[in-house]
Amino acid sequence: MTSVTADERVAGAGWVRRLLIRPELGSVVGAVAVFAFFSSQSAVFRSAEGVANWLDPASTLGIMAVAIALLMIGGEFDLSAGVLTGTTGLVVVTLATRYGLDVWTAMLAGLVLALAVGFVNGLLVVRTRLPSFIVTLGTFLMLQGLNLGVTKALTGTVQVGGLRRVEGYESARALFAGSVTVGGVDFRVAIFWWLGVTALATWVLMRTRAGNWIFAVGGNEQAARAVGVPAARTKIALFMTTAVAAWLVGSILALRFSSVQANVGIGQEFIYIIAAVIGGCLLTGGYGSAIGASIGAVIFGMADKGIVFAGWDADWFKFFLGGMLLLATLANRLVRRYAEEVRR
Repeated sequence: MTSVTADERVAGAGWVRRLLIRPELGSVVGAVAVFAFFSSQSAVFRSAEGVANWLDPASTLGIMAVAIALLMIGGEFDLSAGVLTGTTGLVVVTLATRYGLDVWTAMLAGLVLALAVGFVNGLLVVRTRLPSFIVTLGTFLMLQGLNLGVTKALTGTVQVGGLRRVEGYESARALFAGSVTVGGVDFRVAIFWWLGVTALATWVLMRTRAGNWIFAVGGNEQAARAVGVPAARTKIALFMTTAVAAWLVGSILALRFSSVQANVGIGQEFIYIIAAVIGGCLLTGGYGSAIGASIGAVIFGMADKGIVFAGWDADWFKFFLGGMLLLATLANRLVRRYAEEVRR
């Protein structure tokens, strides 16, 4: 009896094909190119201190980008995610400094509020069948008005501060907004939260039934319902997940600066979506990865700090971000088209 072995050329082609259809491939290539470019422009950029510097903004953006990526894979958007980071931060600082709550209790209250907002967003989308763009745009405007109106009514200004004097601040700050020394370099704790969120989201997407549901409802909601996928519950859970991520980022920023301005987070929702798209998510849903979204956040962090390290005008950052969005969208389209051809 003769044994049959696979042709090495076929095996290699299979491995290459699997690599080429990965959603995060384009973002990995982009991240390597951006790192190489700014490393050539500045020695500080590629140093350990420089890496810690640009991983910091990537971390808070990455936490939100991963949550938004899950939602986009599920076929929806959340334009209220940015302003909700400000809302939760304001709730934490206001309850702690104005109403005598310790920081931990104030953070718990902020989490409950975030979950409620996420639940309402998801419920409105699945019950009314309105586009999530419209529903969350309405939430965005309402939260923006509440943030500004309530803050000015309580303080007479657009800022709430004084969190450092509240009980529980030091322990909460150490866990959420402190630093860890690695090899003599201080890295923000938020970086490790970001890595944990990315790992958890990747596991959910790739290893659990819930991950299958997310891809199914984003790819074809009607077909998913037909085979028993709880589409409504899945989408509501995704909106609530985005809200929890907003609470986490809002709390990190509040603890880091011990104060929050009423306009925090406004405009960031588009940055989150851009990072997810750069990471391989399709605007039409059903395709993407959490790792890709995190790499998109890394590209953002490298560009944000790399431009400064290179001594350029910071105004170039928006131009760079727009160019990356267009290139990533084109790359994702090509990868998606290739993936469809491979499956035939």
